[in-house]
Amino acid sequence: MKPPTWLRGRLGVLLSLGPACAVETLPGVPGLLLAPVGLWLLFAAPVLLLRGLTDKVVSTRSGSLLLAAGLAVLLDILVALGANTVLPLLGVERPLTRLVLASATTLVLLVLGILAPQSARPLLRGAPLSGARPVAWTAAVALLLSVAGPIRLNNGLGGAVSTTALVVVTALIVLLLLRHARCSPIVLEAGIYAASATLLLLTSLRGWYITGHDIQREYLYFRLTLGGGFWDISAYTDPYNACLSITLLPVSIFRLTGIEDIYVFKAVLPLLFALTPVLVHRAVRNVASPLVALLSAVFFMAFPTFFTDMPFLGRQAIAFLLLACAMLVLTDSRRPLPLRRAVFTVLLAGVVLSHYSTIYVIVGTLATAFAVDKAWRTASRAASRTGRAHQHRADRQGRTPTFLTWWTVAVPAVLALLWAGPLTHTGGQVESTLRVVASDLFGSGNARAGSSDTRYSLFGGAGVTPEERLAEYREDTIGHTRADRADGKYLPLEALAKYPTPAAGKENLPLTPVGRALDTVGLSVPALNGVLRQAAALLLQVLVLVGFVIALRGRNSPFTPVRDQITLTVGALAMMGLFTLVPQLSVDYSVLRAFQQGLLFFAPFIAAGALWAVRRAGRRALPVLCVLVAGLLLDLTGAVPKALGGYPAQLALSNSGPAYDIYYPHAEDRRAAMWLNQRAAGDDLVVQTDRYSFSRLQTLFTVRTQDSVHPALLRSQSYVLLGSTPTRKDEVTVFFRGDLVTYRYPRHLLDTTRNLIYSNEGAVVYR
Repeated sequence: MKPPTWLRGRLGVLLSLGPACAVETLPGVPGLLLAPVGLWLLFAAPVLLLRGLTDKVVSTRSGSLLLAAGLAVLLDILVALGANTVLPLLGVERPLTRLVLASATTLVLLVLGILAPQSARPLLRGAPLSGARPVAWTAAVALLLSVAGPIRLNNGLGGAVSTTALVVVTALIVLLLLRHARCSPIVLEAGIYAASATLLLLTSLRGWYITGHDIQREYLYFRLTLGGGFWDISAYTDPYNACLSITLLPVSIFRLTGIEDIYVFKAVLPLLFALTPVLVHRAVRNVASPLVALLSAVFFMAFPTFFTDMPFLGRQAIAFLLLACAMLVLTDSRRPLPLRRAVFTVLLAGVVLSHYSTIYVIVGTLATAFAVDKAWRTASRAASRTGRAHQHRADRQGRTPTFLTWWTVAVPAVLALLWAGPLTHTGGQVESTLRVVASDLFGSGNARAGSSDTRYSLFGGAGVTPEERLAEYREDTIGHTRADRADGKYLPLEALAKYPTPAAGKENLPLTPVGRALDTVGLSVPALNGVLRQAAALLLQVLVLVGFVIALRGRNSPFTPVRDQITLTVGALAMMGLFTLVPQLSVDYSVLRAFQQGLLFFAPFIAAGALWAVRRAGRRALPVLCVLVAGLLLDLTGAVPKALGGYPAQLALSNSGPAYDIYYPHAEDRRAAMWLNQRAAGDDLVVQTDRYSFSRLQTLFTVRTQDSVHPALLRSQSYVLLGSTPTRKDEVTVFFRGDLVTYRYPRHLLDTTRNLIYSNEGAVVYR
């Protein structure tokens, strides 16, 4: 008698672990073999073994697989953390080697395979694939272009292929919308994943080195962990170093797969994050129609932070992935509530280990939602006493069980405090932020405007001009250096008066033939692009409020949210309002990232608002909706500005523009940094460079470096390295009070006070 199919599948996974571990421990294994074996041990095998557990937590097949994928990522982090914690006690000084990680992973998977419940549901057999062919072909083209486009740009060619990729992604999403009723869930989710991955890869694959903002520092702490073969928070008590999603997780991936370390950050982490919109779809599908669920995923992807910032935020990408898994668990009410609450809390514990800011915002959202739920229940009970007409409805609302309890709020909060406090001692940034917030709120300090991103919010927030921000920056730097300047360590202010630093003008793409045609009829293309962006931001916020109101009233609503979705949306919107109204919060944690995080909670309300807005079109409602979504995607992703010109170029589409100037790594900069390391070795002088040249080169510098070259911060004696952008354009960008500000740099100051000692026609060094 043959064993059941599920047993044969589990047995196959368990039998594969021994050979896989042997391959990992053999020397000289080629990368073509090592990569699939490592990916099997880290992701595929854990997903297959965890399915039995996740089947008990969520009710759908795809939901079970997606949750298993999130838990597999968390398991990889915990295995590396366990090895890093226990083995040094046994005398193993370098626990993060391939041998140790492969052995520990294999052992944990064997235990998991023996103890975890077994899934009786076949993996894919019997899954309907209706509508797969057109979706598969369109998705394949989009993914191919998402790799070809960045390669062409990195080789100095044009952005036509990347722009075409955006058009194909838009076509894929419109195809999914038009055929959502005929496509099976697995086909819809595969299409969502392909669209998500395409948008992310178009940005993450830019540059032959690590490209972006936060990812530079993330990569630095990964390299420090990798080089020592041991994660030691006491060596670098920095919040970045406390994010295991960018230290231990990438080390495990690099060790076991042999994938080049920069592509762990540029490809593997973005492809893991690409699962998040699929999780949004699956979570909303538990409580809404396929169209609402699909639209929720689309709006999550369409928000610009998703494809411009998230590819450079590995720690937040993993945190969002785990948070999306938690929302999947919350909305699936067909499984036991206690087990779902337990898994929800475990996933939030993973967020604690992944990213400090995300968990702080989550705790605030959960606490607000819990308070709103309590007030709602109190009001319902009070209303039940006022009249019999509403008695039954009020009693039902008061007795409806909710997912959130005091401990689902308290446990993540306590874990966050413990992790940032006694366990890692990295809570200094939170304390500093709270002190400034208290100073602003109670008037004990000079409150200043927050990030200019708040101008996109319905809650208000005044924009700050570049000139105003530069004046604040100069005042701040002069104040911090006053004592040392009096001692002669900095150039005297009198000498700097002759070298002003005016704000640089915004550089737009040249008008295309279409843009010039519009311009000739009196339509300002730059103004049009600005209005479209502002209108898109306001539209999303209005749709949140409209969808929330109609869903709460229950009239003409395309979906009925569970109680926790309502309270969590209130919590997320309250956090958005707080970030907008309290300046320091908008500086330390981007309002736009907060909105992206909030979409995990209120995306279905935006979808509901959009469907309500097009309802009067009757049978044409779906085509009208497709036009709305396509227009939104093409504009926000940059395809429309690229086709018209008159707007700053985007990194994913051009070899120009503000993001290219400050984030793109150039070989000339790297050569200058390596030359300077040799020249300044053993010298007491500090190396000064601008913030973003330093960001791009921080993994190369072995000498003491200061990340500012503003004239008010120039030391009397130092090396000064100007990277490609300051050298080519005489422009330097600073990040101050949540804003990027670019100013004209007075190169003549360096020419008259220092000697030029190095130049490679891309970067220069003064002494």
